[in-house]
Amino acid sequence: MSSAAYAEATASTRVEDVALAHVSIEAGHFYMSDLINGEQAIAAQFRRVAPLLDAFTELARQEFAEAAGGPSRVRVSTCFLLDDYFQNDADPRQVVPKLLRIAADCGVRIDYLGSEAGCDKHLRRLHDEPRVPLAQMVADSVVAEPAPGSTGRRPPTAESGWLCNGSRSSDDEPGQAMEVNYRHPVEFSAHNHSIFLDVEMWRDRGAGREPRDVLWSCPFLASVWQLLRLGMLREEGKAIVRADYWDPDQEWPARWDQFPSVIRLQEHAAPFAAFRSLSLLPQRYLGIEHAVRTILEHVALDEVVVGMIAQRAQQQGVPMTEFVTDRLSHHFLSGV
Repeated sequence: MSSAAYAEATASTRVEDVALAHVSIEAGHFYMSDLINGEQAIAAQFRRVAPLLDAFTELARQEFAEAAGGPSRVRVSTCFLLDDYFQNDADPRQVVPKLLRIAADCGVRIDYLGSEAGCDKHLRRLHDEPRVPLAQMVADSVVAEPAPGSTGRRPPTAESGWLCNGSRSSDDEPGQAMEVNYRHPVEFSAHNHSIFLDVEMWRDRGAGREPRDVLWSCPFLASVWQLLRLGMLREEGKAIVRADYWDPDQEWPARWDQFPSVIRLQEHAAPFAAFRSLSLLPQRYLGIEHAVRTILEHVALDEVVVGMIAQRAQQQGVPMTEFVTDRLSHHFLSGV
């Protein structure tokens, strides 16, 4: 089904469908400091990623061959997310060509280049203003689970920017310092023992600023990135990602904020969004991705979009559960 297809959400709103690959593979990740400080670390990671990318692509072709009508018809796309939100003082005209050259030299194909800053305010196309306030849209959809016996003394998630997967300890409650019995944190739905996680999704840069100036956390922006890769986000029914083709002869922008938030580097690439996402990441990002799963478990997704993708999966013979976190997976690289 093409991205021009729509489904009715209400009497006045139509929800745009998006083309889907079978799998979207994220081909590594670097901090901006890695990208501006030489080439050795970049090449070392891409050399680790290259054979894994080939192997997981082949596994996808085997898994979805019957549903797609043959291995050659299985749709696999690759992507890379630029770390341009927390550090944006480097020159894109130097960083991006170097990144893509080293990736190509190491045998890593990158179909789509994404912007972490674009997970905050998304630019669909070059010079296409206003930007879509993606991070705020997702933040408005976060639904925290109320802890049993909660007194309401802790600010709610919408105010504090903190989200946890259980009941916090008694140390977290004002006025409990004199209590003899300490109450430890407890994970909701724990299996035998708790793995409690408390995630900072955002914080205000300064009290009293108008409009509200928010610094989003890395796990929260990574959650937005995953939702984009899974085709789950819409603005007033419209698809978010356009991913226009970037001609290799086209000059790179001089500033990061001039980049479209997702660009297509390969003219005939499979769709950016996919039924499933796989991220090949250095092991240091394991904690971040744990936080991502916790956040996504608390995002109330558009039921029409969920239904559209579930219907597509059923029509195309792709196994899928109702939980978005079941659609993402990771492979972590040690030593890079």
